[in-house]
Amino acid sequence: MAELKRPRSGRVFAGVCAGIAHRYGWRPNIVRLVFILSCILPGPQFLIYIALWILVPAEK
Repeated sequence: MAELKRPRSGRVFAGVCAGIAHRYGWRPNIVRLVFILSCILPGPQFLIYIALWILVPAEK
């Protein structure tokens, strides 16, 4: 399996959703849609996204 990294290409904002999609072999737009739909529910989605943005390294 691929390592979790934020890609340099194919980003929309920070590359977190694209990195997760690449890691698990999913389509990036599906991961983005699931994230946006999850924002309807109460919870720390934005905080998790910001934490992943900080913690997940970018591709070199």
